[in-house]
Amino acid sequence: MTSSPWILVAAGVVVMVVLLVVALDSVRGRRTLPAAGPPDPVMSLPQVPATPGGTGTAGHAPGSPTGRVVPGLSPRSTVLPARPTPAAPAVSPRGVTRSVPAPPPPAPRSAVTGRYGVANVFDGGFIGEVLLVNTARTPQGWTVRVAYPGGRLVTAWVVGMEQGVFSFADGVFTYRSGVDLAAGASVPVRFHVERVGTRPLGCAVDGTACVA
Repeated sequence: MTSSPWILVAAGVVVMVVLLVVALDSVRGRRTLPAAGPPDPVMSLPQVPATPGGTGTAGHAPGSPTGRVVPGLSPRSTVLPARPTPAAPAVSPRGVTRSVPAPPPPAPRSAVTGRYGVANVFDGGFIGEVLLVNTARTPQGWTVRVAYPGGRLVTAWVVGMEQGVFSFADGVFTYRSGVDLAAGASVPVRFHVERVGTRPLGCAVDGTACVA
């Protein structure tokens, strides 16, 4: 034995090879998968009976006793419409002042004033008059408007002064000055009107109401 050590080495190698083969067979036997078992039971969903006289289950003709349930949908669920959320009233926070637009300023009073009167009355008509007075320190133009709904204007004129332009439309008599009225001066504008009474519905000079 001592003179032939290679015999011991060879015997050890053979033993190791045998042990390695046995170990590999053992590992292969453990990795074998078990036989497949029975399949998992399938859960059946409840069937929804058809409502008498209704439209039936979705996906089936009306009147069928049962219908297949659509996956992912509950046959008993009912989707209700969302209630509209009432709008909250706008509340101004304390200490915050809302700016309110100021009303437009009133029109300035005309420098030329007018006084309404009746110069003459006769059968079927009358002669009306608006006496104009310029209260300014400079010459001023003017426009007279007198309303006689349903009336008829025959003619109009300015007494003792260059004539202007007048018209009568929709029952409103309008006279515009031909020349400016001198400062502090006065002049009467007269007009012949028929078919109405002597009291006009309105009288104004440059937008300022006449006095009676």
